[in-house]
Amino acid sequence: EALGRKAVELGVDRFHETTARDLVVADTGEVTGLVATGATGARVVFSGQVVLACGGYEGNAEMMARYHGDRGMTCRPVARGGNYNKGEGIQMAIAAGAATAGNFSLFHAEPVDPRSGDPEAAIMAFTYGVLVNVEGRRFVDEARGPVDAWYERTTRDIQAQPRGMAWMVLDVSGLAIPNLKTAIRTEEKPVRGDSIASLAQAIDVDPGVLADTIEAYNAACPDGEWDPTRPDGLATSGVTPPKSNWARPISQGPFVAYPVMAANVFTFGGLKVDASSRVVDQDGRIIPGLYAAGEITGLYYSNYTGSTSVLRGATFGKIAGAHAATRTV
Repeated sequence: EALGRKAVELGVDRFHETTARDLVVADTGEVTGLVATGATGARVVFSGQVVLACGGYEGNAEMMARYHGDRGMTCRPVARGGNYNKGEGIQMAIAAGAATAGNFSLFHAEPVDPRSGDPEAAIMAFTYGVLVNVEGRRFVDEARGPVDAWYERTTRDIQAQPRGMAWMVLDVSGLAIPNLKTAIRTEEKPVRGDSIASLAQAIDVDPGVLADTIEAYNAACPDGEWDPTRPDGLATSGVTPPKSNWARPISQGPFVAYPVMAANVFTFGGLKVDASSRVVDQDGRIIPGLYAAGEITGLYYSNYTGSTSVLRGATFGKIAGAHAATRTV
């Protein structure tokens, strides 16, 4: 918002309801402009340097299916704005010979409540309870370490389950953890049950299977000091999968459950750029006149490093703009 206001002050032209469609490429290979369609569908041509900063492709069902297969259907953009990230910038740059970078088979995954329409309705408290799939079975070590370091990998484990979802189950002691709401950011209420059997019925899970799962987990929990403020090493013994920290029995009703699914924060695959944010072609040459910044660039390959996505956009957006502004056509 601050940058937008400053742009207006500086007299920058803004075109709403205008969608970029193609790059204008000269015979020399230089990008000299952009073809777009306006609000009426009429063709509009812009001339000059082009900075692509239009996000990834999480809002494009065809591209999600192409790169992610069936799992493209068991996630959604983390916020409504992601539905407008259609991948046009990636497609037009590739058509102009751009090289790609990043892992096109992965996206930055965040665990969210599928019932909520709020942006980032994150469910991050599973380290203090258990995760069960729709069959009522545990399938992952819920507490391999601090949630900030492990939530993405755990979310991918959730996505791999039947229907791409799981339930986080807590008991009353888990709900009493100070500041727990900071780790449960959905406005939707949890599903409640006075017993494990009644909770299972409420979440449409086989009561016998869920009861066996919780009983096996509880029996594997050790005695010892439980500390929700740090990885405490309180680990299960004799149950598969294990739980490496915060293993405390789920035995005090009432019990609650939150549904959890994978949200697509942004896609990992994108365009290859150099240190000046200039797009590189498949032979390693700079494509003159073409820049890219933000989520459209391919930076990540296996796991997202916290707090780096906005930093990437701010840093390379500034670099791209500054370099483009000093270049003459």
